[in-house]
Amino acid sequence: MRHNLSVFFNWVSLALAFPCAATCWITAAIGRGGTETFRFWGQFMAVIPGLPGSFLRRAYYRLTLDYCAPDCHIGFGALFAHRESEVQSGVYVGNYTMLGKVYLQRDCLIGSRASILSGQGQHQFSPDGRWLPSNLEDFVQINIGENAWIGEAAVIMADVGKGAAVSAGSVVSNPLPDYVVVAGNPARFVRKMEVTAAEASAADATEESSESPAVEQNKDLGVTAK
Repeated sequence: MRHNLSVFFNWVSLALAFPCAATCWITAAIGRGGTETFRFWGQFMAVIPGLPGSFLRRAYYRLTLDYCAPDCHIGFGALFAHRESEVQSGVYVGNYTMLGKVYLQRDCLIGSRASILSGQGQHQFSPDGRWLPSNLEDFVQINIGENAWIGEAAVIMADVGKGAAVSAGSVVSNPLPDYVVVAGNPARFVRKMEVTAAEASAADATEESSESPAVEQNKDLGVTAK
């Protein structure tokens, strides 16, 4: 019964969000402020309270992002700045989270007030001593690995590996390997997560790529893959 109700309200929300998404598609097609229209409706959806807001935010981003799963959660006040983002199944995005170009893999958790930027090179310093406005060509998509956890108010500027944990308030400026815990500004290695052989086998079975994990030492984090 609960599942059927959820499916019903998902469809109703898609119907309600469709006119908003359509204005994004139209303005983008004619080159008249597609990004601004996308952000306008994103801000509108962000402040709708309660369950209606949860359903409408998810529906809107299902219609406008590169991909957004029907079972994710996008909290009150959360905003995506760019449509070139993907949100996979089981993802939780906390309240007031700010998201740039991101790829949020299955079951990752993003704490409230966290910020995931579109990389580190968003502003350049000119020869005459001025910081220049952001250039979209310098933006990159940040990947948050499967089952990773990003703590409250963390700032992420680089990829985070599968099963990794970033403590609240941390600043991540270098890529993190799988299954590590980091904390601080800048983020420093705390410990390696213990993963059983059964869990590792199950995780390996779901991977699409056969690439082995990196084994080089991360000098900034003091992490060595084991």
